Amino acid sequence: NERALLMPFGILDGIGIGCEVELADTQPQVYPDESWLGRVVNAFGQPVDGKGPLSEGQQAYPIRNMPPSAHSRQRVAGKIDLGVRAMNTFLTCCRGQRMGIFAGSGVGKSSLLSMMTRHTTSDVSVVGLIGERGREAREFIEDDLGEEGLRRSVVVVATSDEPPLMRRQAAYMTMAISEYFRDVGRDVLCMMDSVTRFAMAQREISLSVGEPPASKGYTPTVFAELPRLLERAGPGGPGQGSITGLFTVLVDGDDHNEPISDAVRGILDGHVVLDRSIAEQGRYPAINILRSVSRTMPGCNTEGENQIVSRARQLLATYDDMAELIRLGAYRKGTDPKVDEAIHYFPLIEEFLKQRKTECMRLNDGYLDLARRLDLVAPQDDAPQMAQNGVAGGRGSAATGQMAPNELPGAAPAPPPSTGPILKPREPRSKVTSSSNRGNEQDLNEAKRALRREQNNAKGGGGG
Repeated sequence: NERALLMPFGILDGIGIGCEVELADTQPQVYPDESWLGRVVNAFGQPVDGKGPLSEGQQAYPIRNMPPSAHSRQRVAGKIDLGVRAMNTFLTCCRGQRMGIFAGSGVGKSSLLSMMTRHTTSDVSVVGLIGERGREAREFIEDDLGEEGLRRSVVVVATSDEPPLMRRQAAYMTMAISEYFRDVGRDVLCMMDSVTRFAMAQREISLSVGEPPASKGYTPTVFAELPRLLERAGPGGPGQGSITGLFTVLVDGDDHNEPISDAVRGILDGHVVLDRSIAEQGRYPAINILRSVSRTMPGCNTEGENQIVSRARQLLATYDDMAELIRLGAYRKGTDPKVDEAIHYFPLIEEFLKQRKTECMRLNDGYLDLARRLDLVAPQDDAPQMAQNGVAGGRGSAATGQMAPNELPGAAPAPPPSTGPILKPREPRSKVTSSSNRGNEQDLNEAKRALRREQNNAKGGGGG
């Protein structure tokens, strides 16, 4: 049993029986530096963009580093502005949070990543393109990311034709570079596309050494390596910055309960679901709000912001429940006041969720825009102003009545900090008699029965 199995990082041309093998004195390390911003490197940290050699930093970072202990980290705190309306309002991220973006192929994962890389207010972005096609990797860097986004980013690339060891190492390299910028006090946005291809690379490695497969061909080592990789993102220690992680998961056959999706969802602090049916309707980013969640969002939002989001989610859920009846024309207006409200506000919310790749909306502007669409902001004489979130004496002045730009209107007069948009009390609805209610319920039930009859007839016709 005294045998070691060696796997190459590259091709084996020129290597044969009798060649000497030397053990390295240390584990693989990288020496990141501030000058790496704007550069593209491979899984070993070597430049592949043709812009010349890279300067090495003073400190070595192990490529396969262990995650920091739970008690050595600070708490997740403070919002991060991603510049995407749907993310900023419905799925607010905190610094040091880890989010997964789950989608099938061709639904817009890379486009959403490029939007957040270009528009985020984080100090540094580190992007790992794991197992991407070479053509797509270059298009992402030059077109989607652009010169502006690349200027404060480091991109790690391992294309699909490279050996599995290189693809796996590129994921570790992405985290090692992120850890360097975190340790020097930067707030890092680390994005990896995709974790699924990292898992596939680990599966190839494990199967080649004889490890038995477990679930859908994935070996136990795959599920052991996932938390070791993903836990490296998060808040740093005292005096350090943070690593906010956005990891895409390529859902196999649009099955969101397949093994990798299920495992990653349990490790991360939230998930964003991109829906193919929404993308087919032409609404991008194709985020399914009802199936997506940010676990840290309720604690980092103000009460007013949570009320706005809760109200919008209720309207979307009500519309979703009745969508089939509405499309068939079986629902009659006035049958249910809640459904009537949902029908009225649904197109306004859908319009809010649309965003072009070059468009950017800041965090508080998104909440205010959504509140206006839902008629939750109290009317004001002048153009809506924003209240300062800081203490008195900041950008705005309580004494002069001036408000700082791009902030939400305060719920109470200054000097207290803003608590979110002023919620306008809804006017009482006219009372409906009990007999009218009974009649409306009967109409709705009759519509549902008619829909079921149509579905049964369709099934019977298909069987004949």
